[in-house]
Amino acid sequence: MMGFEYFIGRRYLRAKQKQAFISLITILSIAGVAVGVMALIVVIAVMSGFESDLKTRILSGQAHVILMRYGGPFAEYRSIIDKLGSIEGVEAATPFVYTQVMLRSSSGVSGAVLRGIDPGSAGRVIKTLDRMHLKKEPVEKGGALADGRSPGIILGKELAKNLGVMEGDPVYLISPRGMLSPVGHVPAMKRFQVVGFFESGMYEFDGSFSYIHIGEAQKILRMGDSVTGIEIRVDDVYKADQVAERILSSLGFPYWVRDWMQSNKNLFTALKLEKMVMFIILTLIVLVAAFNIASTLIMMVMDKTKDIAILKAMGATGRNIRKIFVFKGMVVGSIGTILGMCLGFILCTLLKHYKIHELTGDIYYFTTSLPVRMEMLDVFLIVSATFVICYLATLYPAHRASKMDPVEAIRYG
Repeated sequence: MMGFEYFIGRRYLRAKQKQAFISLITILSIAGVAVGVMALIVVIAVMSGFESDLKTRILSGQAHVILMRYGGPFAEYRSIIDKLGSIEGVEAATPFVYTQVMLRSSSGVSGAVLRGIDPGSAGRVIKTLDRMHLKKEPVEKGGALADGRSPGIILGKELAKNLGVMEGDPVYLISPRGMLSPVGHVPAMKRFQVVGFFESGMYEFDGSFSYIHIGEAQKILRMGDSVTGIEIRVDDVYKADQVAERILSSLGFPYWVRDWMQSNKNLFTALKLEKMVMFIILTLIVLVAAFNIASTLIMMVMDKTKDIAILKAMGATGRNIRKIFVFKGMVVGSIGTILGMCLGFILCTLLKHYKIHELTGDIYYFTTSLPVRMEMLDVFLIVSATFVICYLATLYPAHRASKMDPVEAIRYG
């Protein structure tokens, strides 16, 4: 059964105050808690969505683990790929060649990251490459294919925009690793034909990456049958570091590995730090509202001095008096928390389903609308922190009421 403390607390909540100012502060306290909880839920949901979307886009355009060799390229990659297939957690592997080049078209020039890939296996490791078609065919003198066409190259969507090219247009690839001539070092240049575009959603990738057949890349860089490294896809992305350790222990020196978490450590660490800082800053809104709750209870203690004295004279203990005012403060905080939670869910739903603001890709890494992802753990932490703050705000007024002397209260009340 409900104790008399909660019964009296409910009566205090429903009864009209002698001073309307106390009721106004109570309403403002509820509104303050609601706004604080709503702001926390929306901001944390947007930051969680940003982190999740960024992680998805990075993993769709990158391998989970990269294997390379100290000292540069290596030729024994076929036997290593066979060995990787027997390691627990490895799903697929593909060789690659990596370098930086200049791309020139009739409309412009742009620096680019050139990756030579094996079309037969690259799509199993990097999902943005699963629909790419790069065929290496017999080449005649001058770099053209046997049927007179140039080798194919696939460009990132933003890179193609910078170069002003469309599918079928020629592009000249200029590599700094050229050859010596009587006039000195001459960069190597080769004509390619744009055969397609890719879009990972990551502006940094789409604006700088280009792909050709691994055989063409080996010829341009004069690498023979060597590759820069091997890209690996694992079964569980969150266990990539464990798989990387197993690979390293199996192959040993002079090979080294790097997983996607190490490659993007600074970025995700910064995102987590920003999320924590925003949580602390926005909690100050709830803290201000909690001060209003404390102020309301202090003024109510002063207003209910005679009631407290009568209750104590009738045998109520200090603990009973504390419960009355803690109950009222927690009810005010709970109403504000529930209201803020509902408003936060509504606003997150609107942001998720309606494009309110378009983000700029070169600033926010990807071109998309505002990402929103509500995680129940975050909501639970926000609600729990709010309840704790509201509870702490009730302690001083309740303690002051419990220590009131009934004789003095009746005499001067």
